[in-house]
Amino acid sequence: MAHPTASLKEVLSSPAADAARVAAIFDALPLDGKVAAARSLHGARLQGHLWQAAATNPRIGVADMVPRDWPASRPILFHGKNSLPAFTEFRKVCFRPEGPAEPLVAWGYNDARVRPLVGAGYYVLHDTPDAPLGGAAFDYTQLPSSTLPGWPPVRDNRRGLSFFVYANMLDYMRRVADDVFIGSAVRGGREMGSYFVVVRELPGR
Repeated sequence: MAHPTASLKEVLSSPAADAARVAAIFDALPLDGKVAAARSLHGARLQGHLWQAAATNPRIGVADMVPRDWPASRPILFHGKNSLPAFTEFRKVCFRPEGPAEPLVAWGYNDARVRPLVGAGYYVLHDTPDAPLGGAAFDYTQLPSSTLPGWPPVRDNRRGLSFFVYANMLDYMRRVADDVFIGSAVRGGREMGSYFVVVRELPGR
C-alpha cells in the first residue's frame, strides 16, 4: 500500500485532482500525519492543483475554521506549508475574541522562523460572503484590537519588511478535509499564484 504522502502527491499530480480522494487521504490520518502530509506538498504546482480541486467543495466561513463553541481567548493552531521556494513551514495562531458572537471573527498572527525579520503578520479572519475565491479570508489589512499574553506586539503590516510580505494582502480559504484548508494569496484584488495548506489543531480537543 502506498504511503499517504505518496498517494496524495499522485492524486495532485493532475490539474483535475479528485477532491473527495484528497479528503479521504487526509481524514484517515491522525493530526501529526495530516501535518506531515500537508508539509510534503512542495511548490505551487501541487498546491495549485489542490486549490483548484477544493473549489468543488462547499464554501466555508469562519465558523468552519473556528468552531462557534470554541472558548473565547483560547488559541487555535493552524500548522502550515506554503508554496514559496524557502521558509515554507509556519503556524497561524489565532483566537476568538471576547464579546458578541456575531459577526464571528478570529484574531491572530503568523509564527515562522522569519518572524524576527518580517514581523508577526497580524490578521483578522472574517467571512467574505461575496468573494468569488472563498467564503473566509485571513485579512492583513485589518489588525486585532488586542492579543493574548506573551504574543508579539501588533505592528502595522505596511511597515518595514512586513510591507513586502503582508501589506494589502488577503488569503482566501477553501476546505480540503475536516481539519485541512488551503489558501490563495491575493494582493490588490489579484491572485498571486502563491498558496498554502494548513492543518487545524484544537488544543485539548
